[in-house]
Amino acid sequence: MKKLNKQQWKTILILGGVLLVFALLTLKIGMPLVKFCNNPQQFRAWLNDQGIFSFLYMIAIIFLQIVVAFIPGEPFEIAAGYAFGFWQGTLLCLIGSALASALVMVLVKKWGTKLIYVFFSKDKLDELWLLKDEKKLNFWTFIAFFIPGSPKDVMTYAIGLTNMKLTTFILISTIARIPSVITSTFSGHALGEENYWVAIASFIFTLVISVIGLWCYAMISKKKTNATKTA
Repeated sequence: MKKLNKQQWKTILILGGVLLVFALLTLKIGMPLVKFCNNPQQFRAWLNDQGIFSFLYMIAIIFLQIVVAFIPGEPFEIAAGYAFGFWQGTLLCLIGSALASALVMVLVKKWGTKLIYVFFSKDKLDELWLLKDEKKLNFWTFIAFFIPGSPKDVMTYAIGLTNMKLTTFILISTIARIPSVITSTFSGHALGEENYWVAIASFIFTLVISVIGLWCYAMISKKKTNATKTA
């Protein structure tokens, strides 16, 4: 058996440490935060107690959700709309997602698939046909982040394997995320204003759009995958 050199051991230890930190963040902070955000009144009261730091806490929560890919994002976006209102909630979510996307891309540029495989399987990564279309990478990245229901978590990590510039990715992904963030923060804002029928209608609209978006993404993926196989 070939012995591992010093650099390989260093890589293993660092990635193992990253995995351990992310696992602890998920178990100790991420999942409790999801439950916390599911009680929006309690969440808003807690943020109100934080004063000016409430904005930083909200950005940090969104940041954590994207970096630790196991944590679902929808509850946090709804909670942001509930606690801060539509406009501020949307802005805070977009700032948090942009900062997290930047960090993830920088880390993947350094560690490559070693880091990605901490969160996602090789098969999951191979399903991302958009990575293979370098000529239209910017276009397909925008579409993928724009469509509700697409696997944005794995995409955020996988884009770091491409030649796309950091600034380009942040601009594309942030703009493309706006519609999905808006639907969530608007729903949360409606709940905060006790406009329950508006909130229900918004949730239904979001669900329908997500189902349609997921179907569209599946159809595009199937078409692109078949085209790749026959090429």
